[in-house]
Amino acid sequence: MGATPDKRLSGMHDVELAALAAAGGRREFGELVRRHGSAVRSLLRRMGAEASTADDMAQDAFLQAYERIAEFRGEGTFAGWVKRIAARLWLKRRRKDAKIVLEAEAREPERAAEYADAAGRIDLDEALKILSPAERLCVSLCYGAGLSHAEVAEALNTPLGTVKSHVKRGLDKLRERLAPDGGQAGSRAHG
Repeated sequence: MGATPDKRLSGMHDVELAALAAAGGRREFGELVRRHGSAVRSLLRRMGAEASTADDMAQDAFLQAYERIAEFRGEGTFAGWVKRIAARLWLKRRRKDAKIVLEAEAREPERAAEYADAAGRIDLDEALKILSPAERLCVSLCYGAGLSHAEVAEALNTPLGTVKSHVKRGLDKLRERLAPDGGQAGSRAHG
């Protein structure tokens, strides 16, 4: 016995594993953690958590998921369910640590150029760095954690229109940045 995955468990669907975990199966829940742990940590980092904080918060999210596993009915993906738990824990922590104030921040042109990649290669984490903190948080909650605009507005205690604006601006910036030409065609057309 070691850290090697159990072949029987690795062939099972998440819904089956969750049902067995709800019946007391620790190994089955461990398989769910193995499958989805890195995705939960990545979401938390995209939302603004430092790596060590993301690790701690992911662990807290999985502990909460384990305690509430009987609530998972398989209507969505297990990954989406646990990501929503993690996102809500992160927001709760942020509210406790400091009042969240969402403000649109003007981007410095030099900073955007800092992330330009001459070869046209980019990943989502790098692209998210060009967004303001408010845009990054709202986009991550909506598209990373699967929350609706209304749920994000409620969680952040922010007007729905403000959340929608942050998401729209953030998505527009990401579309431009992730375009095959790295947004160069759009900047030539505007300049």
